[in-house]
Parts: sequence; structure tokens; C-alpha cells
Amino acid sequence: MRLPATISAREAMAIGTAGYTAMLAVMALERHGIKPDRGPVVVTGAAGGVGSVAIALLAKHGFQVIASTGRPQEAEYLKGLGASEIIDRNELSGPPKALAKERWAGGIDSVGSATLANVLSMTKYGGAVAACGLAGGMDLPSSVAPFILRGVSLFGIDSVQCPPSLRYAAWRSLESDLDRGKLEGMTRQIGLSEVIDVAGTILEGRVRGRIVVKIR
Repeated sequence: MRLPATISAREAMAIGTAGYTAMLAVMALERHGIKPDRGPVVVTGAAGGVGSVAIALLAKHGFQVIASTGRPQEAEYLKGLGASEIIDRNELSGPPKALAKERWAGGIDSVGSATLANVLSMTKYGGAVAACGLAGGMDLPSSVAPFILRGVSLFGIDSVQCPPSLRYAAWRSLESDLDRGKLEGMTRQIGLSEVIDVAGTILEGRVRGRIVVKIR
């Protein structure tokens, strides 16, 4: 699809599939009526590509963002993107309860498995969660309790088969709503010769934000 007029080719690559997916997730929550006055939104895998862009977008839209991460050393980075609270991912990785104390109006989850189950169990009545990743596993050890006792909705976010109308809407929103300074701050540029070394750190979960490969 055509590159939005004010987004450079480098910025488009920095946004990438991860940022576009994050925008689709934010749009899904907003279509469900999740607004800042409903309460905070939790973002799991917060220091990753999807999480970083999601935090920046949610903060721009006025939400209080709770960032879940296994890397406490990234707290200042996440707060710089707009997170108001940082929680350890261990709070969401244990065996989930059918229902737990209500903590947030919505969530954007890129982890899956027990993390997603815990997020659902802690979502407030009438809230919604957008699921777009499976870094923690493809299983979902949850129950129907959040859905039939609290009216929680679970949205699946697919970026591959997404229809053109939603794609255009997402990129238009990214053009207007994503702070370019924050995008630059979460982006690292490397050369093609560095890809193999950096790939190892990605697999180990030690990369934050986005990486753009410059091919000369």
C-alpha cells in the first residue's frame, strides 16, 4: 500500500509489522468503547516492538498505561514512552485464577499462554483485551469466567489477512498519532553485517523497541 505522505521510508520500517499490529490492537479496544475514563490499560511484553509502539499510542490517546516487563532496567525507557506504572511480568506469569481482582479496563497482549489468561482474569467488567502474540506459548489456560461473569471481550489481532480498509485506517492513524520523537527513541539502526549478532539478542529477548537494517 502507498506510504503515508509524512512518514519516511525509514520511519515506516521502524514502525514495521510490530507497530502496525499495535495500532490495530489500539483500534480494536477503542471500537469496543474502551476510553481513558474507563481505567488503565495493561501492555505485556512492554519493551518489545509491539509493546513499545502500543504504549506510545495509548499514552497519546490519553490512557493510563501499565507496562508489564521482565526487564526492570527498562523502566525509564518505558516511562519515557508514556507508561505511568511498571509491573514485573512475574505478576502475570503464574497459574491463573478463574477470576482475580479487577485491575484494568483493557489490555494489549503479545505474550499469550498464562500471561494472557491472567490479564483476562484481572480485566474489569465490560473490558476488552487485544491478543496479538504468542511469545509465551500458544495455549490459553483460562476459563469462561471472565467472559460470562464480567462480560470481558477477547479480540484476536491479525496483521496478515487484515482487509485493506483496516490497513489504511491503521496507517493513517499511525501517521497522525505516533510521536515521531518517541519512534526515533525506540529505534536502533544497524548495518547488514550486524544482523547475525543482533539476531541472537532478539532470540534471547534482550532487544528493546525496533531495529532497522540499513542495506547500502
